[in-house]
Amino acid sequence: MKTLMSHGKNINLIVGLLILSAFLLLMLLSFFYTPHDINAMNVANKLRGPSSEYWFGTDEFGRDIFSRIMKGTQTAFFVGALTVSIGVVFGTLIGGIAGYVGGWVDEVFMRIMDSFMAFPGIILALMLVAVFGPGIVNTSIALGLMAIPSIARIARSGFIQHKEFEYVMAAKLIGVKPFKIMFRHILPNVSSPLIVAASISFAVAMLAEAALSYLGLGVQPPDPSWGRMLKDSQAYLTSSPWYTYAPGISITLMVLGFYMLSNAIRDIMDPRSN
Repeated sequence: MKTLMSHGKNINLIVGLLILSAFLLLMLLSFFYTPHDINAMNVANKLRGPSSEYWFGTDEFGRDIFSRIMKGTQTAFFVGALTVSIGVVFGTLIGGIAGYVGGWVDEVFMRIMDSFMAFPGIILALMLVAVFGPGIVNTSIALGLMAIPSIARIARSGFIQHKEFEYVMAAKLIGVKPFKIMFRHILPNVSSPLIVAASISFAVAMLAEAALSYLGLGVQPPDPSWGRMLKDSQAYLTSSPWYTYAPGISITLMVLGFYMLSNAIRDIMDPRSN
């Protein structure tokens, strides 16, 4: 049984890393090279099928889809990284203070988080983007705010549990300041679920960005976004299906990679799985 479980973990880890490494390599390469100019239009080549010159075919303006998919990895990773950074930093800070201090501080902080969670995440993001305007940075900030409540709750539960442990009591007795106890002693011991939550939040942020871009409220043209490409391709689904497949499969694979990696990290870092 242990062998089977270990094999399952390795499969998730290996496949997840392979998928994400491939997209990361595409992103790094896209900073220096793409097979074609991502914004160069050539109406004579519009909606061409996949070929040796255009690996994933061309879109309705004759632009190379593969080059735009490559450049779209920058958008995906940027949005995911900024979203997770905002969610983890502020979520851990709010949840850690609420869990460690307790009392009315905990009540106030958690009721604010509950009010955020009362709104469906994508609706909250739509509202924020509509107020502050579309664009890659505003989209990332809106999605980052969406990620804060769930990460805050995870951090809070870990801090509540660990603040009663002996090592924390010993630190208090020798006069270690509360802030140092929280983030020097407790935080490293509750980091496992936060890492898993961060990897899941990355995948969720990418899906949400694709949804917002599909609705026209995310990344704006001419910057390539997989969600925007998906929207633009739907009119040509029957005549030029490769146009839809390229961004659709890219989104699916990227999200799958992060979910598989998060499952592997959870299994590895959870002592009960050994």
